[in-house]
Amino acid sequence: MLQVDVDKRPAIPSGQAASPVTSGGLITVTSRAVDPATAVGELAEALAGAELSGALLFCSNTYPREALQRELAVQLPDVQLFGCTSAGELTDRGYDTRSVVLIGFPANVFSIASLRFDDLDRFDPQSAQAAIRQLVAQERVERSPEGRPNQVALFLVDGLSHREELLTMTAQHALGDIQLIGGSSGDGLSFRNTAILHEGRFHADAAVIVLLTTAKPLHVFCANFYKPGPAKMVITEADPESRVVQEINAAPAAEEYRRLAGSPCAELDAHFFAAHPPIVRTGGQFHVRSIQSVNNDGSLTFYCAIDTGVVLSIGEPVDRIGAMESLFADIESKVGEIDHVIGFDCVLNRLDAEDRQMARTVSQMYVEKRVFGFNTYGEQFMAAHMNQTFTGLAIGK
Repeated sequence: MLQVDVDKRPAIPSGQAASPVTSGGLITVTSRAVDPATAVGELAEALAGAELSGALLFCSNTYPREALQRELAVQLPDVQLFGCTSAGELTDRGYDTRSVVLIGFPANVFSIASLRFDDLDRFDPQSAQAAIRQLVAQERVERSPEGRPNQVALFLVDGLSHREELLTMTAQHALGDIQLIGGSSGDGLSFRNTAILHEGRFHADAAVIVLLTTAKPLHVFCANFYKPGPAKMVITEADPESRVVQEINAAPAAEEYRRLAGSPCAELDAHFFAAHPPIVRTGGQFHVRSIQSVNNDGSLTFYCAIDTGVVLSIGEPVDRIGAMESLFADIESKVGEIDHVIGFDCVLNRLDAEDRQMARTVSQMYVEKRVFGFNTYGEQFMAAHMNQTFTGLAIGK
């Protein structure tokens, strides 16, 4: 099945070609075809005649990578693509699965430049900052600041790299006043094989910066829907490199976390972690430090940086729907009528919405506000790597 969304155009049935409007609005196309050749064919058909400076592409981990990248090279050879594998997609249906979504940037309104970093275990902050500054300087020379004054950096990172904190801080420092926003790639909830799409291929252990320049109003945001509860826990033994916590309050980590969450007999799985997120206070604000998995030895692996001595609270949910309504009202006060929102929504947010029976309401709101993107293994917001947030870039009309 194919869905095209261009300036509130009606749905395009699968098998029909689409002629995207080039009035400056983003072009979004979703395919749910199982076969990679058919899926990419539907994307290509919908984009026929569109002149794009580039496009984001987020895909389910159910697509074979080699076959998908081969079809992209054959059927979309002239489209500059950036993207990643996902833990779920945000499409014309809101929350979606087993799909591929493309977000195209018309060339008459947007310019794009990109930079990829490979072998993240050997990431060198100094050389990376130099490369990012050169990218920014080159764009500012080539693009007239009077005609295209607004810039933002979209950042996609391998969600299994365990390097997001260092990369995000390094990139934002080099970008200066250009704000960074992005997400960590996923693979459903398998935690085995995530990848970044750049220059026609999927890359493991990589990250890409996409510098977006436009005259359209831009606004980045980051929101979470939890507050700290009364239960406290202190990390008393941890391995920061692997993000593994062995002890909490001098007790086995999994056992103590489960006890503090008030469910000593519950199964520790992604749904439990989503409902009881650990929260830390840093810089006067509260941030979720999500748990990825429980290990055979009773230790816990986190999605983000963690270390001995960190004090955490067990999070409790707030009124998510009310918070989202306030968030979108604030976004519209910043950019006016929304063209689209490029959304990076943590996979644990999605699981918690499903478990609390509000996924349909959240999806309806995403559809109404034209949110397209993917479910992540973590989110990047300026200099910080975040967990269990809804983070994104709003683009005004």
